[in-house]
Amino acid sequence: MSTIPSITLNDGRSIPQLGFGVWQVEDDQATTAVATAIEAGYRSIDTAAVYENEEGTGRAVAASGVPREELYVTTKLWNSGKVDWSGEQGRSRVERAFEESLTKLGLDHVDLYLIHWPRPMHGDSFLNIWTVFEKLAADGRALSVGVSNFGPEQLDKLRERSALVPVLNQVELHPHFPQHELRAYHAEHGIATEAWSPLGQGKDLLSEPALVKVAEKHGRTVAQVVLRWHLQSGIIAIPKSVTPARIRENLDVAGFELDAEDLAAIAGVETGKRLGPDPQHFDWN
Repeated sequence: MSTIPSITLNDGRSIPQLGFGVWQVEDDQATTAVATAIEAGYRSIDTAAVYENEEGTGRAVAASGVPREELYVTTKLWNSGKVDWSGEQGRSRVERAFEESLTKLGLDHVDLYLIHWPRPMHGDSFLNIWTVFEKLAADGRALSVGVSNFGPEQLDKLRERSALVPVLNQVELHPHFPQHELRAYHAEHGIATEAWSPLGQGKDLLSEPALVKVAEKHGRTVAQVVLRWHLQSGIIAIPKSVTPARIRENLDVAGFELDAEDLAAIAGVETGKRLGPDPQHFDWN
């Protein structure tokens, strides 16, 4: 089993730096994929209410035979536009959504609970949501709390209004879109950076000639090189796959080190282009 390093979060808890994501994986398929991942050695699993696979994920966790305290389970609040998230009604909805996620996962707590989107075009409703997250953390039902797809403006508002700083911000991040400024902000304020789509969704990134050359140099796949880049950059990564061989391959990133020449080559593929929507100008209904 590959040894995966951990990142210590600002609340003193730690998270494996390489986890397993189940975005766009159907519920039944998630059971099989997560079971394969846990058997391979992954100990961090990332799901979300909107993925509609919390039940499948929970089945795999329950059947794994791995002690609960050795697994790190993340899920996310789907704060869509169909619900008014302001005021007491919004806070009640957060609590219900959290309980629904726990029930589907078959757990009495999660290790990390995230607000999925900032939705700045709807004002600062995330601040109201965060008051419930504070309570969930205090009660120990969510051991750590954080955010996803937030920018510095929203993070500033959270830090101004709450003593509880998000432990991490999960954002689109890969060598084509390395998020230099946001990562610098995170480092300044003690917020860990977690990458969704760390492999660029397997599109043009994995066929970049410069990355192919680095992979050949180390006798590794391009995906392994990119994941190694995340680890050496201090980023938490949650690659997704439903193919058993690739699930195991993505975990096998120990035993080699990218040198300065490699890192320069990887930096050279930056395009500044997102694969997903810009969270500051996009709203989910």
